[in-house]
Amino acid sequence: MPTQTEPGDGERTEQTEQGEQAGRRERGADPVLSSLAALIGQDETCVDVYRLVIAEPDWGAARIARELGLPEPEVRSALDRLARLRMLDRAGGAAADVAAISPELGLAAHIRRRESEILSQQRELAAMQAYIAELGALYAAQRAGHGTQGMELLEGPGEVRAHLSEAARTARSELLAFLPGGAQSPEALEASRPLDEWSLRAGVRLRTVFLDSVRNDRSTTEYAHWLAGLGGEVRTIPSLPARMLIADRTTALLPLSPEDGRGGAVVLRTPGVIDALLALFDLVWEQAVPFGAARQPAVEGPSQQELELLRLLERGLTDEGAGRKLGLSLRTTRRMMSGICSRLGARSRFEVGVLAERAGWL
Repeated sequence: MPTQTEPGDGERTEQTEQGEQAGRRERGADPVLSSLAALIGQDETCVDVYRLVIAEPDWGAARIARELGLPEPEVRSALDRLARLRMLDRAGGAAADVAAISPELGLAAHIRRRESEILSQQRELAAMQAYIAELGALYAAQRAGHGTQGMELLEGPGEVRAHLSEAARTARSELLAFLPGGAQSPEALEASRPLDEWSLRAGVRLRTVFLDSVRNDRSTTEYAHWLAGLGGEVRTIPSLPARMLIADRTTALLPLSPEDGRGGAVVLRTPGVIDALLALFDLVWEQAVPFGAARQPAVEGPSQQELELLRLLERGLTDEGAGRKLGLSLRTTRRMMSGICSRLGARSRFEVGVLAERAGWL
């Protein structure tokens, strides 16, 4: 009685081809497969090949191609890409002599890069919200002469200080503040203490976000500890979009020029604009670190402040411009950059960008 045999290499039947194509379509509909392929920046063929190399380490490219119903050159191309991604090890360099690297190691860099991308997207969203708020303030200022409601212009630092004092004394529930620019002057901090104490004793919740760089400033550090001792909440973050104060979730104060705090300010009361500014504050607050806690960088990886410096330089800012955004002196910025170069083994600024991206920092 004749026995049923599997078709050989040259005997692929139409039924076999259809079955393999159906299997490939089914794999293509797998959301986990698609997500993993997107993570490593490749197509789903790479993930299929990687799985088979793990499951069947003795199979070569030809056997994998038959199993997946793919042309052998396509499988070899996938093996090449996986090797370049450091997910496979080629002992001896032969196309068929490959071994899978542990997914925990092989995919770690891609996961770090994805986490960095998500954080970057969150920051971009915060920046866009800040720009929208700034445009809203400018639009309101432009319409001020036409009787637009919900906006008030403050001309000069004297009017701004008077409004800040009034906001602190009349707030009933909450004061939210962004304070960029790095370390605050001892005079400014001393001037704010009576107002802050007044607010806290009246039961007003104070939440303030400084730049990370203030952690190295004695006056600002002492003020933050004093404020926390009275019940105020202080956090820090590598960069902030603009100086801002929101009182009782109904009124916001923004500078007319983010680069010149002495150029006056605009008071906004339009609900739609206030909602956008509150969303921006909440987003930044969640990313910021409480003042009593230290930022914990990844092992041998960059701190959040170093990552922000690299991103600013990647956008074309000079050392001085990036340092200003982070509230750092030019000397500190260059020292931080020197440390990054040393850890990456970079010999030039161009090489820093390449090596940082290769390490999954950017």
